[in-house]
Amino acid sequence: MNAAMLGLTAACATVAVGLLFFILGYLVYQGASSLNVAFFTRLPAPVGEAGGGMVNAIIGSAKLLTLAALVGIPVGFLAGVYIAEYSSRRTAILLRYTGDLLNGVPSIVIGILAYSLVVLPMGHFSTIAGGIALGIMMVPITVRGTEEFLRAVPPSLREASLALGARRWVTIARVVVPAASRGIFTTMALGLARVAGETAPLLFTALNNRYWSHGWTEPTASLPVMIYTYATSPYDDWIRQAWAAALVLVAVVLAANVGGRLLLSPRRTAAR
Repeated sequence: MNAAMLGLTAACATVAVGLLFFILGYLVYQGASSLNVAFFTRLPAPVGEAGGGMVNAIIGSAKLLTLAALVGIPVGFLAGVYIAEYSSRRTAILLRYTGDLLNGVPSIVIGILAYSLVVLPMGHFSTIAGGIALGIMMVPITVRGTEEFLRAVPPSLREASLALGARRWVTIARVVVPAASRGIFTTMALGLARVAGETAPLLFTALNNRYWSHGWTEPTASLPVMIYTYATSPYDDWIRQAWAAALVLVAVVLAANVGGRLLLSPRRTAAR
């Protein structure tokens, strides 16, 4: 029985890990041939013409993630600090449960909310609306990660700072937060990676744009929406570019996850 269960668990672990490598390998097989200089430097070609690129979608995704970080990270960070350092046990449980519920809200619902609160009052789709939608999705991830890493800071550090006469907010700002900064930055990076591939909220907010989006108040292209648009088209060249864009998006998300794990590696933490 022990040998059978060991073999079964090993087989399941192999399948779980193999799925990741299968997805990466299939993306490389389908999309690597369409990755070239033009893909990163040119706008999408007109309908029916081969070639072109997705430089506007790459820049658009960067703008959306920048705005999402400006919206979601400060709110999530300060909320996590409050839960970890100031709230009572009952309040912390309530706020933590609320954050978990927000994290479980379907992304399309967040898109509809941003559409109602931002797009309709503005009268048009925009980068701002898309960034706000993604920022809302980042809040619960940042809250939970910030709280967990702040609580992991040894109480002796807080006590030593308070014993030296520092005020509580000084202790938090100059002792506790710096001690947990590596984990907090990792949480922020993983939060950005989490929302980088969202499509549904952007369909209701930023929509799409086959040209350059000037400023923050115009519809903008993004890699997830371009992948959806190209993958469902009848043009073979567009489908190939959709695979290439999917490969780029997965590479960015994978790099963010690997970077976060490296920041939290025991060797780096011990060295610090």
